[in-house]
Amino acid sequence: MPHSLPIKLAAATAIAVASAFAQAGDLHVSAAASLTNAFTDIARSYEAQHPATHVLLNFGASGALLQQMAKGAPADVFASADVETMDAAAKQNLIASGERRNFARNSLVVIVPRDSKLALGRLQDLGQPAVQKLAIGNPASVPVGRYTQHALEGAKLWTAISAKAINTQNVRQSLDYVARGEVDAGFVYGTDAALMQDKVKVAFAVPLDVSIDYPIARTAAGNAASAAEAKSFVDFVLSPAGQGVLAKYGFQKP
Repeated sequence: MPHSLPIKLAAATAIAVASAFAQAGDLHVSAAASLTNAFTDIARSYEAQHPATHVLLNFGASGALLQQMAKGAPADVFASADVETMDAAAKQNLIASGERRNFARNSLVVIVPRDSKLALGRLQDLGQPAVQKLAIGNPASVPVGRYTQHALEGAKLWTAISAKAINTQNVRQSLDYVARGEVDAGFVYGTDAALMQDKVKVAFAVPLDVSIDYPIARTAAGNAASAAEAKSFVDFVLSPAGQGVLAKYGFQKP
């Protein structure tokens, strides 16, 4: 009996050490929702080349991911769908200084259900009475929503069109709403529209005077080992192999 306490402590220590080693190879990557398919493939390819590393992917609206990191959520790499969110991450000292890189570009389109009979060819057409509900990402936290607002404000249509908006939490939710016919049309990225060609169709490409750039960066969190792994993953995304996967899903070169 006198030896029971040391034995229990030793066992507890062994479990803690084993747990630490089990998690040592985890790489946490927070990425914009529009990157879901591409980054899932990229993570799989990266793991194949780095068997000791397990890539844990966390997808969502860029603004929501930023809020999660600010509150302490684990993230070794952050990939945003817009420069503005990455700028905010830099101002909050959440990313490694001087390491951010643009790795892809996208386009903004208006989509409708595949069987829609609406005649939409430009932003002004969204004002017609037949268009009653529009899926628009929440501009406060969703980059595609900010791009949408920017385009509509440029055309002096934001006040009228936003009255029809069904705000969504990320671009994939907008895509789903249109695919299920719950809205008449929606604003999404070109890459998202391409994923459901059997359920949605592109009505027209939205003219923008800004580029939809995707930046990526190693976060300021973690130790030297996780920082090295994070840098390795970022390099892989920028490599010909990573760029090839992104191109397969319709992303353009930065």
